[in-house]
Amino acid sequence: MTLFERYLTLWVLACIVVGIGLGTALPGLFTLIAAAEVANVNLPVAVLIWLMIIPMLLRIDFSALGKVGAFWRGIGVTLFINWAVKPFSMALLGWLFIGWLFRPWLPEAQIQSYIAGLIVLAAAPCTAMVFVWSNLTRGEPHFTLSQVALNDAIMVVAFAPIVGLLLGLSAITVPWATLLLSVVLYIVIPVVLAQVLRRRLTAKGGEAAVERLLALLQPVSLAALLATLVLLFGFQGRQIVAQPLIIALLAVPILIQVYLNSGLAYLLNRMTGERHCVAGPSALIGASNFFELAVAAAISLFGLNSGAALATVVGVLVEVPVMLSVVWLVNRTQGWYEAGPAVQRRQVAAPLAQPLP
Repeated sequence: MTLFERYLTLWVLACIVVGIGLGTALPGLFTLIAAAEVANVNLPVAVLIWLMIIPMLLRIDFSALGKVGAFWRGIGVTLFINWAVKPFSMALLGWLFIGWLFRPWLPEAQIQSYIAGLIVLAAAPCTAMVFVWSNLTRGEPHFTLSQVALNDAIMVVAFAPIVGLLLGLSAITVPWATLLLSVVLYIVIPVVLAQVLRRRLTAKGGEAAVERLLALLQPVSLAALLATLVLLFGFQGRQIVAQPLIIALLAVPILIQVYLNSGLAYLLNRMTGERHCVAGPSALIGASNFFELAVAAAISLFGLNSGAALATVVGVLVEVPVMLSVVWLVNRTQGWYEAGPAVQRRQVAAPLAQPLP
């Protein structure tokens, strides 16, 4: 884990301070940035999002999809959590906490927008940071790569329908044209560009060429993330200063969702007899979010100064500490996990010294 990734929460807090300060001192500049739109897409933010997303997608080798069958138990559990549980559980938690329990302490005009942001956040499984979490749990690298590649392929076709369905169920007007445009801009085009670039690099210099380019792009990607956060908090500054409790309240359903889905994935893997080195990354992939995509989609759908955009940014704020806590739990419970009856039976049938299908 890089220094930036380890202290991401601190960087986000710094962006909150800088963004609020700039938004208060230079309101005209932020108004000008907000006006730079084409078809409801903010151009400065779109450029920043591309700079964030494309380097992350460059890490994904879609040829890894051929290895999916070797980890069918873990793959099945993770797909179930990512696409059948997580978005729907977040919609329920958003309605329960934001739409009901916390409603008296939140601005009424933004309630539905906050819920929409939480739904968008949960509908996009994590891509880049998963490799960090998997490494910290001594996870099976081939499983992690194949699972992420499969999730990215599914996201191309499933992200818009799931978001549209859940926004409709939450009685939020779905701007379908903008939603589909967001999918094309922030999923389809970056995936295609990243894969074309990856193939050209590997054809000339193998994986080493990809790693060299990633080393150059990584600082640019991180700078783009910080700049996007500064812009978001510049627009949200007055609302946050007036009601600083908002961030803490929005974090509650996100935290519950992470522990609920990671715990469920971990237990289901144990029940099916999957190895711990697969169950660990499976739980982490099932719980974490592709917050860069979520931020981009929320901005496109609801605007830079919307409650939806703020809700997705809270996901960035809590990402590192909460996922590190899940890593700690996974590592500390390895003995309990491997004592599970199904895991024991599978170890007897196929000892760890031999590759398990």
